[in-house]
Amino acid sequence: MSKELIRLKDVSMTFDGETILDNMNIYFNDKEFLTLLGPSGCGKTTTLRIIGGFLTPTSGDVIFDGVRINDIPPHKRQVNTVFQRYALFPHLNVYDNVAFGLRIPKPYEDVSSVALSEASGGKKRKKKLSETEIKSRVTEMLEIVSLKGFEHRSVSSLSGGQQQRVAIARALVNQPKVLLLDEPLGALDMRLRKDMQQELKRIQKQMGITFIYVTHDQEEALSMSDTVVVMNAGKIQQIGTPEDIYNEPKNAFVADFIGESNIVDGIMREDNVVEIFGRKFRCLDKGFAPDEPVDVVIRPEDVDIVDVKDGALTGTVTSVTFKGMHYDIIVDFKGFKWLIETTDFCPEGSRIGIKIDPDGFHVMKKSEYSGMFGDYSSYSAEYDEIGDVEYEESSLEDEADEV
Repeated sequence: MSKELIRLKDVSMTFDGETILDNMNIYFNDKEFLTLLGPSGCGKTTTLRIIGGFLTPTSGDVIFDGVRINDIPPHKRQVNTVFQRYALFPHLNVYDNVAFGLRIPKPYEDVSSVALSEASGGKKRKKKLSETEIKSRVTEMLEIVSLKGFEHRSVSSLSGGQQQRVAIARALVNQPKVLLLDEPLGALDMRLRKDMQQELKRIQKQMGITFIYVTHDQEEALSMSDTVVVMNAGKIQQIGTPEDIYNEPKNAFVADFIGESNIVDGIMREDNVVEIFGRKFRCLDKGFAPDEPVDVVIRPEDVDIVDVKDGALTGTVTSVTFKGMHYDIIVDFKGFKWLIETTDFCPEGSRIGIKIDPDGFHVMKKSEYSGMFGDYSSYSAEYDEIGDVEYEESSLEDEADEV
């Protein structure tokens, strides 16, 4: 079982009367890759800066390995940070950039430190690493980040991905227990971002330390993380594995922010039976009160397109976008527009039927976010010119109530 390394206890942060973090409680395990995920302004970078010591919370405690560290400055914490701007020294080569922190003498204590401190007027003794030890650690770190042989290169001659690796090596060479990463892939192109996602996960596993990563990119969070923390408006919305976050969202905000989702009003008639659009469907959810109003999430990839005569619901295609491996189509069901991912081409204006297996439904409690997400009326600019599709109300009402 993983050991708890960091805990934020009742942490709040306000700036000029505005609440940025609202009574946050969360812990981070040793050797874990955890991602703070959310939109701009949700408080994720503030959380990172509090852990790093760059900000002191307005209230609450930051606990590191069982010790309260609220008043400990950044350079005395066993934490290093990699920012989106790498802040490399342009006048130093790769080797000297990585070695820079190792050449700064660090305070330490030994059996004679008390007497030495008293004799020197209270000054702490400082230890300086030998160049031999520095070379060994820098060489090892450059090999870990796949930059062996780049020691004498100017950092200005490196690509963005290579500069990022130098920044990571410089942060890790001091052997911190935790590496904080604040959107470090934001300046890279898409192909390089994907490559670096794999590299960061590999480095974290090889180093065996805790990575706390901040991003607003859901793909990054899902592909790299052991644990994902979804945040909004200074509060944690959900914590879980990438699979749990995607497949079992807690509310409409999480369902909408993680992947694409059709989120419709429903009624939980009984265990394993949910009603949407006046139709009852079998589902896998239970534990709700009879006839309880709920939010129902249906992922675009969980919808099967069939002939109208075979469909549990029928609708009209209003938009088609080719995405290479599949088509994104918008389908109008009684004025509510769904996104469906399909390999079948369906022209605009065509009538289609759909089927959804029981495991394609995810039923959620109503929340403050109910009714705010899930309708793709504004999916593209085309909707400025497209009105609601007109069709007979009886097209759904005449069909059976049960699937």
